[in-house]
Amino acid sequence: MQERSEEQILSRLLELENDGQAERRAKLTDERFLSLLHDPDNGRSYVLRHRADDTEGAEIPEGSEFYEYPTADEAQRAFEQLLNESRSAGELVEEDSTDDVGDFETSGAEVRDLYADSDEDELTQDPVISEEDE
Repeated sequence: MQERSEEQILSRLLELENDGQAERRAKLTDERFLSLLHDPDNGRSYVLRHRADDTEGAEIPEGSEFYEYPTADEAQRAFEQLLNESRSAGELVEEDSTDDVGDFETSGAEVRDLYADSDEDELTQDPVISEEDE
């Protein structure tokens, strides 16, 4: 298997994160994020620290860095340590954050609330048809 460059790894990790595949993700101050990721393609685990992407994926956010680990347990311990350091430094904003994950405008259908009492979208219902069903 060919060795990937640092930029290729960062790009892959951001892709995994934007696809919602981060095992853990924390929002830090200054629009920064800390994520725990596992790449199923190579079996390695990573901790990724980066800023929010203002380029819609055209560029890797400035200051992005990652740490690579051979096992998920090692990555989990490293993530917890970095999270605790961020918490102690007053940089932790939200521990389980989904802010700025993916591009909700172009990533397909809107996800309905898991606990919604109806599976139908009120904006697409035809009131005439609904009245006939009753």
